[in-house]
Amino acid sequence: MAAPELRSQRLVLRHWRPKDKKIFAAMSADPQVMQYERPTLSSEQSDLLVEGIQLGLETRDFGFWAVQIFDDAGLDENSLVGFVGLSVLKWEASFAPCVQIGWRLSRQHWGFGYATEAAAKVLEYGLKDMGLNEIVSTTSLLNMRSIAVMERLGMVRDQNFDHPNIRINDPLRRHALFRMSQQRWTHQGTSYLVR
Repeated sequence: MAAPELRSQRLVLRHWRPKDKKIFAAMSADPQVMQYERPTLSSEQSDLLVEGIQLGLETRDFGFWAVQIFDDAGLDENSLVGFVGLSVLKWEASFAPCVQIGWRLSRQHWGFGYATEAAAKVLEYGLKDMGLNEIVSTTSLLNMRSIAVMERLGMVRDQNFDHPNIRINDPLRRHALFRMSQQRWTHQGTSYLVR
């Protein structure tokens, strides 16, 4: 079963299109966008990532959706914001197995609440429609932008940990874990969202 298209107030979360590759490659080569995801990607690496992500959306009911802006005039064809979605944690952790939410947005789309809005829609889909009991999110302690999104979503900060795939002396090694349970999501809804 393929992943469905999702819509929020200002955004469409959809499958990837060939023309998305150029915009995404520019984003993936931006050192500021990739600051906490190092290293930046070449165009070829970025294209392969998009193809892999799209294949996942075609074969599962979740993945990393391409996020695009729409307004009263309809879909802005040049407004790829980045991606937001769900994945199964692939590295060893005390809190695994689990499903995690993640995002990557282009720099020109920072500061407009798009990450929070799209992630809220993905949390709703995962916890309500897919029936997941919990979704987690992790990021470097230095990534204050992503931590702020997790807090705006109402996710609960659980613990700090050392990421096993990041070398010991790397300043990005120390990570924060946030959790959102189905019970908490159902209880609080989206009324808490700070725009």
